[in-house]
Amino acid sequence: MSGVLEKSLAIIEFLVERPGGVPVTAIAAALDQPASGVHRTLQELARLGYVRQTRIQGDYALTIKLPAMGLGFLGRAGITDVAQPVLDALAAASGELVRLSVVEAERLIWVAVAQGATHGLRYDPGQEQGVVVHLASSAGGRAWLSVLSDAEALARVGAQGFVREGGAGRTPVDPDSLLKALAEARARGYAVAVDSYIPGMAAMAVPVRPHGEGPVLGCLSIAGPAVRMTPARMDELASRLQAAAVELGAAASGSSYFQTNVRAPDAAPEADRRRA
Repeated sequence: MSGVLEKSLAIIEFLVERPGGVPVTAIAAALDQPASGVHRTLQELARLGYVRQTRIQGDYALTIKLPAMGLGFLGRAGITDVAQPVLDALAAASGELVRLSVVEAERLIWVAVAQGATHGLRYDPGQEQGVVVHLASSAGGRAWLSVLSDAEALARVGAQGFVREGGAGRTPVDPDSLLKALAEARARGYAVAVDSYIPGMAAMAVPVRPHGEGPVLGCLSIAGPAVRMTPARMDELASRLQAAAVELGAAASGSSYFQTNVRAPDAAPEADRRRA
């Protein structure tokens, strides 16, 4: 790893996953950076207000500055204004967790959430906004991959890795099983992930496109306990999920972020996709 900026961002991304704080030596070991260099970087980030020490000569953790900047950006970009009413309505109708992820360069990132389960067993991670979606193990990731050619889908999963750290045992771990899951998603009209992203959790997802066509802006998903999110229940929710995705796509013109991120379509023609 080279470059001061790259090393600084690697430290910030590492700390995002560990809000309780991490000692300098652990950061250095995980990122394969010299402890002395990590310490200097942390001191500079602390001076700028991005990190803090949890105690004197103790662990380092992010401050609220960076998350606040992110939330401010989402608000000013119009993402939450456009998305939240749709997510809230779908969560209320489904009684489950609803999430929106957006396409950013070659990544899919969760940006908004609504919880529809008000009591009893529920799936509620609470810490996924801003997290890069693991493509192979999540319904949202598979929904995005399903609109790509098989070759491009495999390339993106290969770059990220088939297996997510801490994931469950039903994630596709080879190209054939992944391509089978994507073919099923295309035929079904939505992607599913059962007991793969997190043990005991099931989810379904569809891509979001401007006015129902063109480039994929993101993916919309419904997730909940697998004992409740059965195949029959997913079938019941499919039309609501697809309608909400269409509504989001139609409303995307109200978000400056979505407008500036419309680019050449990701999807390959159907004939090319089947040949890939």
